[in-house]
Amino acid sequence: MSGTSQVKRSTLRQQIADALRDEVLAGRLPAGQQFTVKEMADQYGVSATPVREALLDLCAQGLLDVEEHRGYRVHEFTFGDYRDMVEARTLIVEGMFRRSAETALDAATPQVLASVRRRAEAAQRAALTGDLDILIGYDLRFWRELSGLVGNSYISDILERVRVQSWVFSVPHLRRLPDLRGLLWAEHCALVEAITRRDVKAAEAIVTAYNAHSLALIGSLPAPSEGPGPSEG
Repeated sequence: MSGTSQVKRSTLRQQIADALRDEVLAGRLPAGQQFTVKEMADQYGVSATPVREALLDLCAQGLLDVEEHRGYRVHEFTFGDYRDMVEARTLIVEGMFRRSAETALDAATPQVLASVRRRAEAAQRAALTGDLDILIGYDLRFWRELSGLVGNSYISDILERVRVQSWVFSVPHLRRLPDLRGLLWAEHCALVEAITRRDVKAAEAIVTAYNAHSLALIGSLPAPSEGPGPSEG
């Protein structure tokens, strides 16, 4: 295989993985749904190889399960999983604030901080208006850029994985409500301002309140199969 062919296949693999991840995030590929490599290859009009590679990437991210002789299944997260996700993202973010916030802010350029603020504003607007489709993308970008200030790709990657899984679990609940205004966390800008002021205690308090709110909501509501109820990512 030539170098150009390898790049093209790698790019196609990433494009398919991104598209499938978006389908899972949006709930269009719901938890428990089964499918094969051939079905996805036919859907995207490509060969089986990049699809198989993309699906294995999503398995590594914890979004899909391999079923022997049956293809793949969208992973089904439980409330226990969600509770663990919230604990994990809390520990990651609090550790990030305590150990790296000042160093990261000292190194961050005005352009980088301005970009983080723009992401925060966009995510907050979407949350306040209850626009779930817009919110998911901006919220993930916001946390990706915020964690990126630390300059440690391992921290950013782990936080991204946990936040994606949190949304995957939450979205089916959220989709069942006709109006999400007032239900979603919308303190992105307040968090950025606290971090910019180097007020670690205020930032931790915002994150703690956010996670407690998330758990309280989803813990008090029925699963999608039992009736409508919200949660949040």
